[in-house]
Amino acid sequence: MRLKLLLGALALTIAGHGLAMAEDPVKIGFITKFPVPFFATMENAAKAYAEAHPGVEIIYGQGTSATDIEGQIALIESMVTKGVQGIALTPVDPTVAPALDKAIAAGVKVVLMDNNIPDWKGRTALATTDNYNAGKIAGEYLKTVLKDGDTLGILEGVPGVPSLDDRVNGMLDGLKGVDIKIVGRGATNCTEELGINVAEDLLTKNPDIKSIFAACGPPAAGAAQAIKKAGIPNDKIVLAGFDFCCGEMEALEAGIEDATVAQFPAKMAQLGVDALVKAIHGEKVDSLIDSGAALVTKDNMAQF
Repeated sequence: MRLKLLLGALALTIAGHGLAMAEDPVKIGFITKFPVPFFATMENAAKAYAEAHPGVEIIYGQGTSATDIEGQIALIESMVTKGVQGIALTPVDPTVAPALDKAIAAGVKVVLMDNNIPDWKGRTALATTDNYNAGKIAGEYLKTVLKDGDTLGILEGVPGVPSLDDRVNGMLDGLKGVDIKIVGRGATNCTEELGINVAEDLLTKNPDIKSIFAACGPPAAGAAQAIKKAGIPNDKIVLAGFDFCCGEMEALEAGIEDATVAQFPAKMAQLGVDALVKAIHGEKVDSLIDSGAALVTKDNMAQF
């Protein structure tokens, strides 16, 4: 119900504010990384946009995992073959850039969403959360509940992916001023399974660990499962996540997860698609479009 209301409000917002209406039919591709609720929300928002703009046709594609580089390259090439005028995508890895270069050479405009490709100059725009600042939100929260000498474990996403690294770096900068000891960190590929594994390893090696930060929603939910399985009381460990998805709502309700950072994937997708349509019609668009972020706790999560 919440998603239906959100998408309905989004469609009204798009129509009511006069965002780029297609003067001529526009055909674009919309590619997301892999099947989790975050990207499903983005795709549904793109569908709401297309419904509000009858002249916009969108072809959808999605990879199989956070590391499905070959799958995303194949989707990009397929979109170009199908004659799209633009592609909006969440790049899975910087190595997809050559495929995007070929698309641009064929006259296709590219808008990135969710994360950037560092040093790649081909994009028309980037619609994203400012992941560094959003990470700082988590760090500043942890700063209020931790003290000098407390320990922290970090569940990274996919090391080397700028948006995910920015979340961790922002969190650590937000924590500055409190002398925290990092006792371990590990990659999760943003999956629940690896989140469980890395969290269990942290808890085994550091039975008195005071806090865990997860850079993505699925591993945050996995960490909550590991904490529950270990029989650790909720008031003995602080768990902070990022994304507010994929089981985090249940973890917050249960009191295992203390806070997470919500992005606004529907807004991100709507802004990305709108920028792409505008660019195809020759309108000027901002090169960086911030879709925002906010701290979510059990007390305020009904607002998100």
